[in-house]
Amino acid sequence: MDLSKYQLAFDAYLKTQTFNKEPKNLYTPVEYILQLGGKRVRPLLTLIAADIFSGTVKEALPAAMAVETFHNFTLVHDDIMDEAPLRRGKETVHQKWNINTGILSGDAMLILAYQYFENYEPIVFQKLAQLFSKTALEVCDGQQLDVDFETRNDVTIDEYINMITLKTSVLVAAALKMGAIVAKTNDEQANNLYNYGLNLGIAFQLQDDLLDAFGDPKTFGKQVGGDIIENKKTYLYLKSLEVADATDKEKLKFFFNQKLEENSIKITEVTRIFEQNDIPALTQELIEYYTNKAFGYLQNIAITDDAKQGLIDFGNNLMSRKV
Repeated sequence: MDLSKYQLAFDAYLKTQTFNKEPKNLYTPVEYILQLGGKRVRPLLTLIAADIFSGTVKEALPAAMAVETFHNFTLVHDDIMDEAPLRRGKETVHQKWNINTGILSGDAMLILAYQYFENYEPIVFQKLAQLFSKTALEVCDGQQLDVDFETRNDVTIDEYINMITLKTSVLVAAALKMGAIVAKTNDEQANNLYNYGLNLGIAFQLQDDLLDAFGDPKTFGKQVGGDIIENKKTYLYLKSLEVADATDKEKLKFFFNQKLEENSIKITEVTRIFEQNDIPALTQELIEYYTNKAFGYLQNIAITDDAKQGLIDFGNNLMSRKV
């Protein structure tokens, strides 16, 4: 599977999308966040799915653009809620402009995302819009749970996996299913591809959590230790509470009940506890579990062996990323 083919197709389509309209203070931030780059995982998945079922990516480009626009809308608002200074190594929208601009430009992006479905015939439009609405609401559910968890001290690992499923992986899954819908494949095939994406999305977020604590600031693109600063109850934190000794548990609970002006000591101490308790290795084991679970759904999809191998390679590459 030649990912560069899908990347080039999407980048070319993105360049044709113009946001140079009035009022500029609404649309310039939209163009800014969409041009920041990033992994483009979700739109590429839409194109890949359409290609493996129909042999073409052209018709799936508007759906892929809808997915990418929606994803970036969530990032703009997430960054406001997290008070994040960086996104993909650049200033976040609210940091570069202001919070009100971030809120309003994000709102516009959500509406723009829906408009891309107008490129499709009624039956395809209806299926895409239904899936998109369901997914968008689930993402909001996940985001609210994430916020709630910051002030809770009784979050379980199962609750955390449910939260990241809603906040992150349902959009990965929906991106794939949208490509299948555009290709007009049957529901069973589309749902198996959705479940592949759902489990891959969980693994993807766990990998993101790991990189947040132990990634290279030069390649990660976000503030390393951001989850620790925000007291996010990630798998790393929750697993530490499960396996660490009483002293480390008390230290973790102390740090995660603080909002500090200076966080360097907090990040250093928390990551030390993670490392001392083999949390990176335990997280990697769970990443591999969900990745392999995702691959299991590929056996029930009627596509070529080359296409299946391509999706397996894609998943493996995603899990070995450093950005």
